[in-house]
Amino acid sequence: MAACRYCNAQTELFHGDVPACVKCFRERIGEPRILDILLEDLDETTRLANAASESFCAVAGATPSSLPYPDGTQRIHNASRQVTIARMAMLRAHHRLNDFLNAGIVPDDLKQSG
Repeated sequence: MAACRYCNAQTELFHGDVPACVKCFRERIGEPRILDILLEDLDETTRLANAASESFCAVAGATPSSLPYPDGTQRIHNASRQVTIARMAMLRAHHRLNDFLNAGIVPDDLKQSG
């Protein structure tokens, strides 16, 4: 952990080589709305991934034996696919946030047009 360059709070966040806590990053370095959008996106995708995992556990737990009926196999396969899709979305959100925080890269869909 490093001390924020502006307020000396402990932080793991860096903008380039400059340590900055989230509060100071928002106030001095980053664009607050972009950071808020990326944090909200990560929070939402994490909730969706957790819900998909819970759904998968429920479907898999509803199988009475290790040899499910054919429709049970398909339900497990579908639930597994939903978990994979949700986790990929969460990973994408995490990468977008990291790119913004660490390198100042604003995702193309959040850039303001001319």
